[in-house]
Amino acid sequence: MSGMDLMALAPLWITAGASILILMFISVKRNFRFITGFSLAVSAAAFASLFWVDRMAPMSVASLFIIDGFALFYMGLLFGASFLIFLLAHGYLKALPEHREEFFLLTFLAVLGAAVMASSQNFVILFLGLEILSLSLYALISYPLTRKASLESGIKYLILASASAAFLLFGIALVYFETGTLEFSRTGAALAAGSSNTPIFFLGLSLIIVGLGFKLALVPFHTWTPDVYQGAPSPVTALVSSVSKGGTFAALLRLFFVFDVSRYPSLFLGFAVISAASMFVGNLLALLQNNVKRILAYSSISHFGYLLVAFLAGGRIGGEAAAFYLLAYFITIIAAFGVVTVMSSWDREAEALADYRGLFWRRPWIAAVFTAALLSLAGIPMTAGFLGKFYVVAAGVRSSLWFLVIVLIINSAAGLFYYLRIIVTMYLPAESRRTEGEVGRSMAAPVLAGGIALTVLVLLLFWFGIFPSGIIGVIKKTAGALDYAAVSTALGGGGRWID
Repeated sequence: MSGMDLMALAPLWITAGASILILMFISVKRNFRFITGFSLAVSAAAFASLFWVDRMAPMSVASLFIIDGFALFYMGLLFGASFLIFLLAHGYLKALPEHREEFFLLTFLAVLGAAVMASSQNFVILFLGLEILSLSLYALISYPLTRKASLESGIKYLILASASAAFLLFGIALVYFETGTLEFSRTGAALAAGSSNTPIFFLGLSLIIVGLGFKLALVPFHTWTPDVYQGAPSPVTALVSSVSKGGTFAALLRLFFVFDVSRYPSLFLGFAVISAASMFVGNLLALLQNNVKRILAYSSISHFGYLLVAFLAGGRIGGEAAAFYLLAYFITIIAAFGVVTVMSSWDREAEALADYRGLFWRRPWIAAVFTAALLSLAGIPMTAGFLGKFYVVAAGVRSSLWFLVIVLIINSAAGLFYYLRIIVTMYLPAESRRTEGEVGRSMAAPVLAGGIALTVLVLLLFWFGIFPSGIIGVIKKTAGALDYAAVSTALGGGGRWID
């Protein structure tokens, strides 16, 4: 590696360094307030470093990482999400009797793994990023150790994630067996040349889809999602639903953009079936739930089914639609779980639908934020979620994916029911039968940091829904970066690309 290569990886160095420093701070003296401030500062520094690194992009680092507009955009989403999650988690963790600082250490490791996946152009780096992400999530989902529900969720995720990692690794081995390379671009070039167009190669590709599909909770790899979302602490659920899925989807998008899914009907059909099944299963099962976290869990399954429509549309329009939809999803889902976080404490999660009955009459601002987030998830106009769905539908129409577009519209209408169900519950009169302890806990004022995070999120939610032109300009560069990957594939990969 040259000095420029090391500088191009500055966002990853900053994130990795933060986890090491926090470990050292904890070993010397625990100071929750200092670690919180340090974590916020490092997240902001990592985000700011992207603008400096952008001057060197696009470039390939040792044929392992690719630093381009695509990678920088998705890393920006990850760092921004971590900053907001730290703010939301402050009040939740403040009352925890012990081991509060480890949350920040493990979160930085999760963000590092997701960022490595978003910038990978080699199967080894992809797997390494996935494992860094998974290992940190095993501990985070089980956090704190005094909650039996968290421990149960952590064990479930450990077993299933380990199995999915085995599928991914075996799939990579089969692809390497056929192509003799681990680089995305060279693998794509071999596939385009027809030298690796064999059943073993496509079996390996199928196993890779299984491994990544588990992380994205796509049907039929979704069964872990509601149990883990319900059992994990609310800040961790926000992390899993945003950072974990965002890094994985970025890797999936880059990998299969290089492979050009549209050229292989069986592969295309497989993704189309997964997309439609995810939309139907996610929405239908969400209709049957009375637990808010489980509703949001099944909702996330359907949303990534929507995202696969943009993925299958391909080209620039597909890349732009996927990037904008994921941005809107990040803002919206973190806002939704942010409300659950500020309503909860480490010893009691505000997850039952009854906990939100009459919320508007007790805490109108929190109810307003939750309403805005749910309306955005439903795709109501003037929200980022609406423009995200419109962008995806436009991409689907442009690529003549009529069946998937119709399925998306039908499921969006069905999903509106369970979102409105939560909203109506918040504006009903409060139940007089609630115990004094429950009322006191739900009436507790949110910590200032959480209130700031929710305010920022709701402003972004409406800003990108009403004035999207600025961020769309950035996203167009992101989609253009995937075209560089296509050029690299045609040339056999490797090297630095000049615009």
